Amino acid sequence: MHIAIALFTIFAAWRWGDWSKWKQYHSTMLYIVTGGLLYEYLTRSHPLWIFHPDVLPDVKLVVLIHAFISMPLSIFIFLSRYPAKPRKPFRYIIMWVCIYVGVEAVLAFFGRITYDHGWQLYHSILFNLMMFTMMRFHHVSPGKAYLVSIVIIVTLMKWFQVPLT
Repeated sequence: MHIAIALFTIFAAWRWGDWSKWKQYHSTMLYIVTGGLLYEYLTRSHPLWIFHPDVLPDVKLVVLIHAFISMPLSIFIFLSRYPAKPRKPFRYIIMWVCIYVGVEAVLAFFGRITYDHGWQLYHSILFNLMMFTMMRFHHVSPGKAYLVSIVIIVTLMKWFQVPLT
């Protein structure tokens, strides 16, 4: 399933991404990669969600596929098709939250992702809402987004009692 998600994301990026402007989105794509890998590092002894391999032999490969393919390419599509009209962005973000939560629900149903330490699917809904908002914020104002990200990380680590060791 993880490979299928990555392959579909590659196809979707090819089909719906604005490749003429990919450099404009590159730093935010790296921001999401960094966030995903930082999550893996900070929660290595206290994970909130855990991917489980299916075809791939190791969970580390699953993490790398999501971190370096699925996440940045989906953010590329998200940013390159972001609406200009004032009322449309909220609907657009909700659409992307639904896509991500839908994929996650399928992964959970088939046992390809599990939750631990108090995390539940509804947390993912809230997290994805924050994440897509932060992706746009980072695209528009990266410096401020990094400062807000630190506050979010510290808050989530305290909320879910993630130790620093």
